[in-house]
Amino acid sequence: MNKRYIDLKVTEGTYVPPVTTDFPEDDPYVGLYKPVYDRDFKAVDATYPYFDESWHNRLRSLWGYMFVLRTLGVILRIKYGLRWKVEGQKRWSRCSWTIRKWLKQFDLSRGAITVSNHCYRHDCASVLNSFHANYHTRIPMFAPNFKTKDQFFLTLVGGIPIPEAEAGLSAMKAFNAAFDEYNKLGYWFHIFPEAKRWDWYKPLRPFQKGAFTMAYKYNKPILPFAVTYRPRTGLWRLLGPKNEPLTQVIVGAPIYPDTTKPRAVETERMLKLTHETICRLAGIEHNTWPCSL
Repeated sequence: MNKRYIDLKVTEGTYVPPVTTDFPEDDPYVGLYKPVYDRDFKAVDATYPYFDESWHNRLRSLWGYMFVLRTLGVILRIKYGLRWKVEGQKRWSRCSWTIRKWLKQFDLSRGAITVSNHCYRHDCASVLNSFHANYHTRIPMFAPNFKTKDQFFLTLVGGIPIPEAEAGLSAMKAFNAAFDEYNKLGYWFHIFPEAKRWDWYKPLRPFQKGAFTMAYKYNKPILPFAVTYRPRTGLWRLLGPKNEPLTQVIVGAPIYPDTTKPRAVETERMLKLTHETICRLAGIEHNTWPCSL
C-alpha cells in the first residue's frame, strides 16, 4: 500500500477509496493527469485579455453558468451521486440550497475565495454548484489546460490562464492587475491550493500559499470545502464507473484574514487553519502530509 495511507487515520464511517494508483510519496505537486494538447489557444503573455468585461464575454460567462455548469451539476448528481451539507449538519442534501441559505449569515459582501482538495475531474463544478456560483466568479488555471479538450468548459466557467515563467514578468503583472480589477467588482475566486489533481486521493496534500496571499491582499475570506467519497453500491453501479466512488461536498465556516497583522504571519495562519479545517471536514483525524512545504 502507498505509505501515505499506512498511518492515515479517519473518523468512524469515513470511506477511503481503494488505492489503485502509484501516488508519489515525496512530491505532492507532481501532475499525474496526462492531458492531450490538441487545441489552439491565444498566447498567454502580456497581451492576453486577462480582464475581459466585454458584453460578449459577460454573455458567454452567464450562459456558461446558467446552462453548462447547472447541467453538469445534474449529471454529477446522477453519475456520482453528488450531494452537499454544511459542517455540523446531520443529513446530506441533493440540493445545495441549504448551503446558500446558511452562507447568508456571514459577511461575504467582498466576495470570497473558495478552496478545496483537488481530487477528480469535475470537483471544481461540484464546489461551484455548492454555493450557486454565477458569472461573477473567476478561477486561476494552468495555461496549458486551455489547449486540451476541456478548453470550452474552462473558458465558460471563468477560468483565467496563469502565465508561465517563460511569458515574462510583464505577463504576470497583467494577470495580477486583472485580478485587482475583478476584486474591485466583488468577484469570487476559486483556487485549488494542492495545485495538481490526484484522482480519488484521500490524504490532504500540502497547500501552496497563493490563495491565502490573495485573501490577505484583497481582504476576502477563505471558504473551505472538502470533496469526500462514499462507496458505489446498488443502482449506482449502473449509473457510473464501477471503479470510481460516489462524491459529496461539505463546507465549513469562512476564515477571515486579519489585515492588522503582518502578511507573512497571517498568510501562514490562514493556510494552516484552512488545511486543518478541510482535514476535519473530510473526516481525517491524522493526515500524513504537512500543511505546507
